Amino acid sequence: MALAAMNKELPASVSKSERAYQWIRERIEDGRYVPGYRLVLGQIARELDVSVVPVREAIRRLEAEGLVTFERNVGAQVAMIEIAEYVHTMESLAIIEGAATRLTAHLMTSERVARAREINDDMVASLEDFNPHRFTELNKEFHAILYHECPNPHILELVHRGWNRMRALRDSTFSFVPGRARESVAEHENILRLIEENAAPIDIELAARNHRLATLEAFRTYQQANKPAPSS
Repeated sequence: MALAAMNKELPASVSKSERAYQWIRERIEDGRYVPGYRLVLGQIARELDVSVVPVREAIRRLEAEGLVTFERNVGAQVAMIEIAEYVHTMESLAIIEGAATRLTAHLMTSERVARAREINDDMVASLEDFNPHRFTELNKEFHAILYHECPNPHILELVHRGWNRMRALRDSTFSFVPGRARESVAEHENILRLIEENAAPIDIELAARNHRLATLEAFRTYQQANKPAPSS
């Protein structure tokens, strides 16, 4: 989206720096600018038809927010994933979201199950022209239905905290291991089947927990496979 197109969407009073900020941030959030992507100020300025000054100001804002890092001899780049924080968050979510799903299962109406399945079907359809960001958003909608009515407010608050932390990390595992997406939708269907069959609560909890842990394991496998070779 060039600056001329952005002018149609943003008030005329919005500064060039603000426009550049929103333009770059949008690309970071939707996955077009992946972790480690170099942000070349001159190139961005040309795309937006502005000088490098507002782009530099936008980069500084994003750096203050932790979305961009600046290294000498490298320049500005999209911040890398905080791997330890991601792992800890996923491990925590596996436990608390599994519990929330178990506590909510008996409250799931046929209409809510149908809505969850509809979202999962959309996820299946999206696999043909895979967009990790879109898939992740649908994934959030799917799981929100499974835990939204959790009767334990303390557990629900912890689930929301976990999801918010994941959003701050900006990571979609599906960007790295798209093959995991197909496995994920199959596991979603299994969880829905267990809910429909009034399976034992512990079976529902373990299915939800193992579903998230499987995503974490896919990420760990990817990290191990792409680990830089030790220097000789």
